[in-house]
Amino acid sequence: MTMHPLLNRRALLGNFSTGLAGLALASLSAGRSALASDQGVIRPVIDPSQPHAPRLSHFAPHAKNVLMIFCSGALSHVDTWDYKPELIKRHDTPMPGSDKLITFQGENGNLIKSPWEFRPRGESGKMISDLLPNLAGLADEISFIHSMTAKSNTHGPAENQMSTGYTLDGFPGMGAWVSYALGSECRDLPAFVAIPDPRGVPQVGSNHWNSAFLPATFQGTAFNAERPIPHLKRPEAITPESDLATREFVRFLNEQQQTAHPGDRQLAARIASYEMAARMQLSAARIVDFAEETPATLAAYGVDSSNKTQAGFARNCLLARRLIEKGVRFVQLFNGAYAMGEGVGNWDGHKTLQQQYSLHAPILDQPAAALIRDLKQRGLLEETVVAFVTEFGRMPTFQKGASGRDHNPKGFTVWLAGAGIKRGHSYGATDEFGAKAVENVTTIYDLHATLLHLLGLDHERLSYYHNGIERRLTDVHGHVIHDVLS
Repeated sequence: MTMHPLLNRRALLGNFSTGLAGLALASLSAGRSALASDQGVIRPVIDPSQPHAPRLSHFAPHAKNVLMIFCSGALSHVDTWDYKPELIKRHDTPMPGSDKLITFQGENGNLIKSPWEFRPRGESGKMISDLLPNLAGLADEISFIHSMTAKSNTHGPAENQMSTGYTLDGFPGMGAWVSYALGSECRDLPAFVAIPDPRGVPQVGSNHWNSAFLPATFQGTAFNAERPIPHLKRPEAITPESDLATREFVRFLNEQQQTAHPGDRQLAARIASYEMAARMQLSAARIVDFAEETPATLAAYGVDSSNKTQAGFARNCLLARRLIEKGVRFVQLFNGAYAMGEGVGNWDGHKTLQQQYSLHAPILDQPAAALIRDLKQRGLLEETVVAFVTEFGRMPTFQKGASGRDHNPKGFTVWLAGAGIKRGHSYGATDEFGAKAVENVTTIYDLHATLLHLLGLDHERLSYYHNGIERRLTDVHGHVIHDVLS
């Protein structure tokens, strides 16, 4: 009787060694699973045929959605939200203990007070400057965090950290983490939408909405009111009947493929992405059609402003409200872009801060304030947390030989409003000039941990295993800022 070739001596030894390797691999896998269990990580169970189906949070959430308003270029806190009487008192004098102070672009000059007056706002009496009067009028809705710090004084890495938690490239945006964890209640639109400024994209561009090592289906979709999602419109040469018939035939073929290959997760995910694209041909076109909006709403946002950039940003703000209204989980709205150069189309006020900010402020102020008021009027602010952020702050001094402020990651202001947030509240503080956080110092990790907490997610347990590491949005840092929670 002839021995089966798989049972000869060489095959037996080969199979034995492979078996040992398999046992070792199984042992390592078991060890990793045990480690994950010990760490208490939570990875959402995702159906590849419905990757954006809504999923349960870790605990009862305060908020269902996030709106992040990102001011690119580093909006100056000492000219907006952070009132410093001592800075006014010591205007145009050297900052004590800072002889030949060197920052990002070089040596600094004297302390310079804000060109805009600070006034008490609302019932809280919060002192806010005249630079953004409409947003200042919302003081009683806001929790200001005056002690934020960042890890980098360079725009690119700092933008990365504010959106992804890391200064390096290659990490998922917060919106990707949220859609990975929770999916979306909106079936016909992406779970995560990024809305670039009408002037262009921020410095690190798609890093803000990239999914990186998370599954690609959780990457944000970038479009704005002037530039809708491309290639969705049906070609005029194809009739609606032919288009529908083609979709039905493709659906039939997909069902046949799924029957022939049960359990193929990549196939299921691919089919799901094409089906989402088909649904978006109708829903995405309607979302940027403002015909049903009232004239009063359009006027409140400033959609018809003679300032074309302000009108464009106003349309983006209105688009943001409509996306949240439809149940989009995470909306990231950008104000400012880098294609136009330093400070020209963004808040990077190094050389002529008063001149540049006087141009930028009206673009941001009325539309952003109208957006928050509109959310509140429609009851959407009760289930949406708004985060107003920038990558870092600016110095209380002017740069030597210039009329603008240099970068300052050591202390700046961000603020929160909406679901689960204290109203008319301030947390933390910078020093008497606004140069450095000194009271309840907070980090971007803390901000991210707080936003995840409001969505019912434990930042220490939301995890994705990548390259041998349990990755988190907050890395190994971060604490929920409980004092800003209602």
